[in-house]
Amino acid sequence: MKDNRNNKSREKADEIQDRLIDFAVTIIKLAGSLPKTPAGIHIAGQILRSGTSPAPNYGEARGAESLADFIHKLGIVLKELNETSVWLQILLRGKLTRSEILSEGIDECNQLSRIIASSVKTSRSNRRKLRE
Repeated sequence: MKDNRNNKSREKADEIQDRLIDFAVTIIKLAGSLPKTPAGIHIAGQILRSGTSPAPNYGEARGAESLADFIHKLGIVLKELNETSVWLQILLRGKLTRSEILSEGIDECNQLSRIIASSVKTSRSNRRKLRE
């Protein structure tokens, strides 16, 4: 039974990793579509940094040395997704690119943020249970 749970957990983690990679690719394409104005160039650089870092940081979390390390690294993933969400909202409100491109990115960023936030919450709960 334990192996089956581990396999399902690994499959779910693989799925999240794939979604984060796909999200990073979306962000790369989005950044490339921004106007070559001072604002467009600035935001492209910022969103490239924050929007492509969750995938490798999630990979780091999967190889964490402890539960505390895992929680910390997932927290970094969440912070980067939150920053990316703000940049996407700035792009949307500033009308710097087509809104249909942004709406998909915003939706996926929000979904990934909820998934990661839930994982952080569950992991913190598990850590408390282990301490009891």
